[in-house]
Amino acid sequence: MWDFIHSITSPEQILHIGGLALVLIILFAENGIIIGFFLPGDSLLFFTGLITSTQPQLLDTPIYSLLLYMSIASLAGCLFGYYFGWKVGPAIFNRKDSFFFKRKYVDATRTFYERHGGKTLILGKFLPYIRTFAPILAGVIRVPFKSFVGYNIVGAIAWVVSLTLMGFFLGEKFPGIKDYLEYIILGFIVVTNGFVIRAYLKERKKSQAKESEVID
Repeated sequence: MWDFIHSITSPEQILHIGGLALVLIILFAENGIIIGFFLPGDSLLFFTGLITSTQPQLLDTPIYSLLLYMSIASLAGCLFGYYFGWKVGPAIFNRKDSFFFKRKYVDATRTFYERHGGKTLILGKFLPYIRTFAPILAGVIRVPFKSFVGYNIVGAIAWVVSLTLMGFFLGEKFPGIKDYLEYIILGFIVVTNGFVIRAYLKERKKSQAKESEVID
């Protein structure tokens, strides 16, 4: 089980094991399926772009076709998440923590949504956990479908194109960068998770302040 989890959280393993098909499945899952929150979306996009330019024998797909396929996979995952949230409704907020579900990520997403509104569906694409739960939350709170689709088309394209092309052009300019992939992935994890942790701590502080007011 541990080996399986490691294989689907390592961008390099994902490409070696399943190629483009597995990349698309991972992007679909991370953008709207609850159990997909731990998948490596950001680093996977960057690595896919990097490998396309430095080792095309591993992924023989034109970059523009790659961007199209991955954008569609991201959007399809969001639509699934929206439908799931619409059907399940507020009951999702009452679920207990488990390996595949963390209440704190829902709370962080809700805080982000309260602050940014529909733009969460765009901005949240660049933040782990939030990009998984934002479409589900949008379904729960009944965001109008047309608005939801519009925001997600923009978000999916912006997220996929920016990170994939960053990896692609850096790979073309500095082919040796692939030897430092572990450090790059670590950088992605530190930066993106920092934003999520900050949102969660802010929500927790706010909740504690409200509880104190009630007690007083």
